[in-house]
Amino acid sequence: MKPTHPAPLDLVIFGGAGDLSVRKLLPALYMAHLHGNLPEDTHIHALGRQAWDRQEFLRFIEDKVRGFIGAQAYRDEVWASFVNRLSYLRVDATEAVHYADLKAGMRPGAERVYYLATAPSLFVGICARLDAAGLIDEASRIVLEKPLGHDLASAQEINRDVGRYFQEHQIFRIDHYLGKETVQNLMVLRFGNSIFEPLWRSPHIRSVQITVAESVGVGSRAGFYDGTGAMRDMIQNHLLQLLCIVAMEPPVSLDPDAVRDEKLKVLRSLRPMSVADVARDTVRGQYTAGASQGEAAVGYLQEENIPPGSTTETFVALKAHINNWRWANVPFFLRTGKRMAARQSEIVIEFADLPFTVFGESPHRSVNRLMIRLQPEEHIQLQMMAKEPGSGMKLRPVKLDLDLQTAFSERRAEAYERLLIDVIKGRLTHFMRRDELEAAWAWVEPIINGWQQLGDKPRPYTAGTWGPAASSALMAREGGAWVEEA
Repeated sequence: MKPTHPAPLDLVIFGGAGDLSVRKLLPALYMAHLHGNLPEDTHIHALGRQAWDRQEFLRFIEDKVRGFIGAQAYRDEVWASFVNRLSYLRVDATEAVHYADLKAGMRPGAERVYYLATAPSLFVGICARLDAAGLIDEASRIVLEKPLGHDLASAQEINRDVGRYFQEHQIFRIDHYLGKETVQNLMVLRFGNSIFEPLWRSPHIRSVQITVAESVGVGSRAGFYDGTGAMRDMIQNHLLQLLCIVAMEPPVSLDPDAVRDEKLKVLRSLRPMSVADVARDTVRGQYTAGASQGEAAVGYLQEENIPPGSTTETFVALKAHINNWRWANVPFFLRTGKRMAARQSEIVIEFADLPFTVFGESPHRSVNRLMIRLQPEEHIQLQMMAKEPGSGMKLRPVKLDLDLQTAFSERRAEAYERLLIDVIKGRLTHFMRRDELEAAWAWVEPIINGWQQLGDKPRPYTAGTWGPAASSALMAREGGAWVEEA
C-alpha cells in the first residue's frame, strides 16, 4: 500500500498587509516554518486592497515584518525559503468579482484555512462571497479575530450568519491569551498535580486577582478603540477567559468540548450585576497626560482621531462573584487598562488568612499567594512565609519560583504561533465556542448598560500610574490590595 500524504494547505489571510498580519501572523508563520511546524506543502496567500504585484508585497514585508522577528531567529536562507511560500493578491473583500481571482490562485484538492484579520463587519460578507465562489467545503476552516460583536445581539448575529457557511467545528474564534504558555500551564498546574486541588476553593482561597495592564496608549487603534473601550476590548474576552481557566471544574478529558463545557459553566455561574452592583463594584477610568516608560505621554482626549469629550473608558476594574459551591463568597477582581505603570499580565491566587498565629507579634494575615505571570516574562511563583536567619522567630515572605524560561531547554512558541499550528491541525481546545462567546456577552452587557443608566463618566488617572484611586478603594473594601500596592 502506498503511504498517504497530507493534502496541500492553502492558508488565506484577509487583511494580509494589515497591522495584525505584519506584527503577529506573518512573524508567527515564519517561526513555525523555521522550526518545521508548517506542513511541507503549505502556501500562504496574503490578500489586501493595495495594488501591488508580488515583488512589491515582498519588499513591503521585508521592510515591515522582519522587525518583529527576533534577531536570534532570523536567518537569510530560512527567510528566503519562507517567502517562497507566500503570494499576494489584490482583493477587495467587499467585491464579489475579486473572489474569482482568489479561486484561480487556489490549488485543487488543497485544504483551506481562511484567517479573517479584518473588521468584524466584514466577516459575514466574506463568508457569503467565499461560498458563492465555491471556496468552502467540509475540510475548510475559518479563523475569526476579536472583537466578535459589539454586544450580545451583534455577537449572536455574527455567530448565526457565519454558521450558515461553516459548521461549529470549522470555526476558530481566536483569543491569543489562550495560546500563552503560562495559561496552558495553568491547566497542568491545576489538573496535573495533587497539591493544589484540595485548596482550590472556598474557604481556602480568599480572593483572586486578574490584571492585564498595558503601558502603551491607543496609538494607531484610536479610531477602533473609541467605539469599543476596555470592557469590550479586554474584559469580555481575555480576562473572562482567564477567569474561566482559574475557576473551571476538572474536565473529564482534554477533548475540546469537554474543556469548553466546563468554561461555559463558569460563565453561566457569574452572578449578574444589577445597576446598584455596577455602581458599587465597577470602576471606569480614562488616562490623562503624564509620563510613561520615561517619556511624556498625552492624555486619551489628546490622542489623534479621538473625538473631543469622548467618554470611552481606557481602564476597568470590577469585582465579580461565581455562584457555585467551589467559589462561594470568593471575590474575583478583574483589572485592565492602557497607559498604566507597567506592561503586566498576572493572575494572583490569594489564600485565606491564618485562623491563629503562634508567632507573637506576627500578623494573622497570610501572605500565601500563587502568582502566575503571563507577561512580560512568564513564570509562576508561590509566596510563603519563612524564618529570617538569626535568633528569634521573625518571619519574612519568600518566593518559590518556577521560571518557565529556564526550567525547560526547549524553545517555547509565542501565542499566535501555537494557535496557528492548532488551527492547521484542527485542534479546537484553545478556541472559544459559540455558546461561550454569547455567555460572556450576556454577563458583560448589563454592566455596559448600567454605566449608561447611571450616566457614569470615566474617572481620570494619570498616564504611567495604576489607574484611578477608586480601583484601590474597591479592593480596600474587601480588606485587600492589588499586588503591586500590597
